Amino acid sequence: MDNDVLDLRGFQCPLPVLKTRNHLRKLDEGNKVWVQTDDPLAVIDLPNFCNEYDQGLVEQKPGDDGSHWFLVERRGTLR
Repeated sequence: MDNDVLDLRGFQCPLPVLKTRNHLRKLDEGNKVWVQTDDPLAVIDLPNFCNEYDQGLVEQKPGDDGSHWFLVERRGTLR
């Protein structure tokens, strides 16, 4: 199964987290999305979001263009 890619480059805090949450709500439990962002605060905000909302941060890595990539898994109910 291929994962969705959510390109959030150009969006600044809090939009990467809000758009990630809205996208996850559309996914079935267990599905994943790659989030790409160039917001420097995302390296703090997205892991905190995953922890706070019990979503899975499967992988985090730097992009070649200075962006950051996060693989987020939909887990359970997302309030």
